[in-house]
Amino acid sequence: MELATVPRGKASSRNGPVLQPDELHKLILQSLDDDQAQEVVSIPLQGKSSIADYMVVASGRSSRQVASMAQKLVERIKQAGRHARVEGLPTADWVLIDAEDVVVHLFRPEVRSFYNLERMWGFGDAPEVANA
Repeated sequence: MELATVPRGKASSRNGPVLQPDELHKLILQSLDDDQAQEVVSIPLQGKSSIADYMVVASGRSSRQVASMAQKLVERIKQAGRHARVEGLPTADWVLIDAEDVVVHLFRPEVRSFYNLERMWGFGDAPEVANA
């Protein structure tokens, strides 16, 4: 399936419209919940950053679980007609999934605590703990 080049948040494919940012965010949270991600946090970025509308941070119990969650999430995003780029999958200590409107960081717990992205991107607000 080929995606047309359109402005952010207005994506469509030859098969019709694809998920809007809020729908994509919901799909991602549900996928992480289905795969038993731990400590899922969603940080709204609308009006605060141009990189995405949401940032989602979650942990897996091991590199193997992080890799599995990432692979399943990318497949679900693609099935929904969206594009996703992945970094860090070979080691799976920290996997970044850029789904354009939603950026997902999946970590092993000790790597997550070292980088503490929630604090860096929280903009002084308490991040939302996602209960998908």
